[in-house]
Amino acid sequence: MDFLRPTDWAGALAAKAAHPDAVPIAGGTDVMVELTFDRRRPDRLLDLSGIPELRRWETGERTVRLGAAVPYRAVLDHLAGPLPALALAARTVGSPQIRNRGSVGGNLGAASPAGDSHPALLAAGAEVEAASVRGTRRIPIDAFYTGVKRNALAPDELIRAIHIDRATGPQQFAKVGTRNAMVIAVCAFALALHPHTGTVRTGIGSAAPTPVRAPDAEDYLTGALAGAGLWEDPRPLPEAVRRRFAELAATACRPIDDVRGTARYRVHAVGVLARRTLDRTWDAYTKGLTPCA
Repeated sequence: MDFLRPTDWAGALAAKAAHPDAVPIAGGTDVMVELTFDRRRPDRLLDLSGIPELRRWETGERTVRLGAAVPYRAVLDHLAGPLPALALAARTVGSPQIRNRGSVGGNLGAASPAGDSHPALLAAGAEVEAASVRGTRRIPIDAFYTGVKRNALAPDELIRAIHIDRATGPQQFAKVGTRNAMVIAVCAFALALHPHTGTVRTGIGSAAPTPVRAPDAEDYLTGALAGAGLWEDPRPLPEAVRRRFAELAATACRPIDDVRGTARYRVHAVGVLARRTLDRTWDAYTKGLTPCA
């Protein structure tokens, strides 16, 4: 196995162009597991850990640009205000050691449907900055996941950064696991209120071949809030609205039975998580709380 270790971004792109089969590695929290259990044996690894710019983030007036190798620990410590759902998701990732090494960019590269960051990114409406020697492009998060552990990157592309709008309303993330910590999600759900546009967005993990949104649930809740004037005059949500939102969120799932849970349980659990996150986000909105994790 060849080990490629560029020291700057231009060198990384050149190495990926010359060796499209090279597997990127930074924190190694996904790749090293696959190597250890002999699930993957690539001819080349492309080590990105020596490229400083990938570990930087920039907080603008409207968006956050998150370098691909920024660890979850930094999201927790520094970005819980502008990115509350992502910070909540980061808190559930593995152990402190994993959070110190693992990154959102690595989660995206692996594209596992159970990745903890995916629901939060979908709910926030993120964009993935992909780059190659041919240039740079942004991929909307909705178009990024193309199949089980597959993404929209071209063979010569690397993830450079993730662009995420700063939260303008409350956000929540919740997941169900077989224990309370250091666990792969049985299912996960994120919800973000976007009062500046009068819309809501969702994200579901580990309940379909790819991370997905619940568009019918989003459209229903958006219509219910607008129709009752609740964005302008926040009041408790009617029970029928809360129940219907949860039902529609559950219908967006296409789960399977596996060692962590049955498909039937996942559908039920997503409905429960959808209702809980709705209750928490709307309660925060009615109280005028800032969108922090």
